[in-house]
Amino acid sequence: MSDDGYSLSHWEVLRRDSHADCRVFSVLRKTCRHPVRKREGEFFVIQSPAWVNVIALTPEQKLILVRQYRFGTEGISLEIPGGMIDGGESPVAAAVRELREETGYVGRDAREIGVVHPNPAIQENSCHLVLVEDVRMEAELDWDGNEELETVIADVDETFALARAGGITHSLVIDAFFFFLPHWERLKSVKRM
Repeated sequence: MSDDGYSLSHWEVLRRDSHADCRVFSVLRKTCRHPVRKREGEFFVIQSPAWVNVIALTPEQKLILVRQYRFGTEGISLEIPGGMIDGGESPVAAAVRELREETGYVGRDAREIGVVHPNPAIQENSCHLVLVEDVRMEAELDWDGNEELETVIADVDETFALARAGGITHSLVIDAFFFFLPHWERLKSVKRM
């Protein structure tokens, strides 16, 4: 309850209609009504499969990054590997697959370290953040037809500094760094001992 005594309410969904099918996502038109104020409105929501982003560390504690062209920003973006989770696939299995397909790296001890909602105002899906350790180049690249990536092996602390300076701007990558930071601090303290 807020300071003014008002309590937030879940809007009632009166109707869901398909508005557009855009190959990798669809747009849904929702007609909703507020349960107390009875106000109705139309809202457009992007439906997409869940996504996964991968923090991959080499045995030398280096981070695997990828550079790729992004059509939304019409520029090259420095990111971590990731992609869509296939139907019936677990987030960890999707992370291992995406890492292998995009970079050729395979690792061990893959585990989920966080989940975020990319933009809950207009999107229904979630993005799972997975840490994979001890990754080594062991597989052939298997890019999608429109993918072209450059693999970058980077120092973790330098990558964090680059992100803070605005050199990495993909919000889901920044989210992954946020969830990874406690793991990284723990790894660094073990190395110092």
